[in-house]
Amino acid sequence: MSDIRHSLLRRDALSAAKEVLYHLDIYFSSQLQSAPLPIVDKGPVELLEEFVFQVPKERGAQPKRLNSLQELQLLEIMCNYFQEQTKDSVRQIIFSSLFSPQGNKADDSRMSLLGKLVSMAVAVCRVPVLECAASWLQRTPVVYCVRLARALVDDYCCLVPGSVQTLKQIFSASPRFCCQFITSVTALYDLSSDDLIPPLDLLEMIVNWIFEDPRLILITFLNTPIAANLPIGFLELTPLIGLIRWCVKAPLAYKRKKKPCLSNGHVNNKVAKDSGVGMDRDSHLLYSKLHLSVLQVLITLQLHLTEKNLYGRLGLILFDHMVPLVEEINRLADELNPLNASQEIELSLDRLAQALQVAMASGALLCTRDDLRTLCSRLPHNNYSHCKWRAAETEMEADLSWAPSSKGREAADVTSRAFILLQLVISGPVQQSPHAALPPGFYPHIHTPPLGYGAVPAHPAAHPALPTHPGHTFISGVTFPFRPMR
Repeated sequence: MSDIRHSLLRRDALSAAKEVLYHLDIYFSSQLQSAPLPIVDKGPVELLEEFVFQVPKERGAQPKRLNSLQELQLLEIMCNYFQEQTKDSVRQIIFSSLFSPQGNKADDSRMSLLGKLVSMAVAVCRVPVLECAASWLQRTPVVYCVRLARALVDDYCCLVPGSVQTLKQIFSASPRFCCQFITSVTALYDLSSDDLIPPLDLLEMIVNWIFEDPRLILITFLNTPIAANLPIGFLELTPLIGLIRWCVKAPLAYKRKKKPCLSNGHVNNKVAKDSGVGMDRDSHLLYSKLHLSVLQVLITLQLHLTEKNLYGRLGLILFDHMVPLVEEINRLADELNPLNASQEIELSLDRLAQALQVAMASGALLCTRDDLRTLCSRLPHNNYSHCKWRAAETEMEADLSWAPSSKGREAADVTSRAFILLQLVISGPVQQSPHAALPPGFYPHIHTPPLGYGAVPAHPAAHPALPTHPGHTFISGVTFPFRPMR
């Protein structure tokens, strides 16, 4: 690498950048012939930092800076390189060598150039660059992923009105990138403050993408080998938890955004009247549409988890993520109580209950009944939620396990009240010891026991009229299987 460096030092900045890509292409192509996953050592990374990101190797030397025209030409060189390279493995390793964070002073330049490169790739529809960016998002810590998401949102949703139309077009060009982009955007915009509410153009684009093809948000999950332990600090396999957070928190977050200003202890009537009612109506419809799409995706997950032999073994929605969501609902409800936000609280609880019930029934969320009861006890304590949860606990104490019919499920889907759903949620998890007659991974339907398998009612004296029905099998390593939806 030292000989290559000496030759590059005699060239101008753009020629050197183009030449280093050429040399590394040859280097990694030969490496890939002997090893399927070559290790990127320090030498190539240092060449890229010095001649692409203009970070001097010598200590104390002033960093070189490209002017705007030179930077644009550099981006064009890189776009053309990834477009013309026909071997995906070479493209991926070069992209990774260029933009994988190294924890040094070059990372700022690295992230800045990455944002501009992906933004250009969106503008001119360079699919190879978008596919490399999708892989980068999948294996890079989330703190860097949200920086890329922020750069794209600024370019296409904030700076130039109407430019979001260009971003919309990548839906058909690179669905894999769209999936990872949605995941990173939901990690960025968590609705924790007014500044972190997604722009309306961005929200509308994502909702339309998912509504048109709900499987879009499962692309990474369906096409990725699943590791035993998913890495911490990286993007989720799907944006499901982020989208659920959006749908559940949106009514309260937008109500907070409309909170009237107080002047000498009194509400400013003009501010209250002019507080963006039209935008709120648009966003309300979009979040309702998004919530429906998320529920539809959750319903399909049972089949996909079963196909991957992960049903009851892998929770795509972690219970640990639901706990802070409930705490955030509590915080928002406490903040908005003086504003009479009972309708917004009710809508948030409705959506939370529906998401919990469908996620548990499809195997996307794994938790015990006690965990769920503890979680739900933290919800806002108004008359509405107290009555719902007291009724749900009463049914649990009676040990009623209801497997809803298709007609019952349809009724629960369209109801605006969470009363029935919350009963289903709390009474849903069923756990039982292993039974020798059942094969591993078998989940019998609660009212259709398999041949040769009988069960004893949980409380025969208390409920002599109830039909006997089996519980669920216990899979080794999984403490809480769930009954599937039919």
